Amino acid sequence: MRCLSQYIQHMLTLDWLADLHATHRKAFQAKVNEFDIGGRDFHFDRRPCIMGVINLSKDSWYRESVCFNTDQALRRADLLLAQGADVIDLGAESTLAQASLVGVESQWKSLEPIVEKIVDNGGIVSLETYHLDLVKRALESGVQVINLTGHTNSKDVYRLCAQHQAAVIICYVQGANVRSVESLEFGSDPILEMGDWFKVEIDRALEAGVKRIFLDPGLGFYYRNMEDGASRVKHQMKTFLNTFRLRELGWPVCHALPHSFETFGEEVRTAESFFAILALLGKTDLLRTHEVSKVKAVIDTLQQF
Repeated sequence: MRCLSQYIQHMLTLDWLADLHATHRKAFQAKVNEFDIGGRDFHFDRRPCIMGVINLSKDSWYRESVCFNTDQALRRADLLLAQGADVIDLGAESTLAQASLVGVESQWKSLEPIVEKIVDNGGIVSLETYHLDLVKRALESGVQVINLTGHTNSKDVYRLCAQHQAAVIICYVQGANVRSVESLEFGSDPILEMGDWFKVEIDRALEAGVKRIFLDPGLGFYYRNMEDGASRVKHQMKTFLNTFRLRELGWPVCHALPHSFETFGEEVRTAESFFAILALLGKTDLLRTHEVSKVKAVIDTLQQF
């Protein structure tokens, strides 16, 4: 197995994009399953959707998305929906390696009143978690999407999602869950290897009765050998542009848009807009972002072409 930086050496050019398309022409035409979430129909083959982020953990570094209490979170939820978010993604534990671990009880104490209010107001709520007990409580409270960041209990999670007719975002994680990852290792074709992994989880989900699935390559997770900004950005860019190949599995793809602080510096809040362009060129279906208004503007502009 080789480190990703050993094989990603391309400059992004029109020639490179043309070669990518020519090599995988059939995959580029792939259509995905379309479905409703919470009674709302989503047409992924026509228009991508936006997931706005609310972080309840003080360890989350994207300060604009951090809310310290219920009122702040509800105000941000209203703002994200007004800006064009289709789904609100809640998280009560940061995925950063140095972040504190937060118990299920503590997480649910902060999540419950926010979930109930957004759901009562007709919003579609996603919960980012790898805890089975948290999944159960969230679904019983009306959460419609589980953003699953671990696979230790995936069969049980899928069964619960099926019972509640909820969608599940299956995140690619090299490790039991996002808090136990080490180094990210791939061979010559990461998309092919991800695809093989996703096939196993898709089969498990379908067997459990799940009818609403997203695939997430896990670009927002922090691996030890991806701390170097250049290596991480190369992996992220190439994955974004190859996203359409994962759509051959028949399900829409979700991407968390990264920040690349090392590259963008003081302009870090514009990073997600840039990566959104690459994600959309690769036919991403659901974009998870802290900057909903900026990403919506990118989508609207590209659709004018």
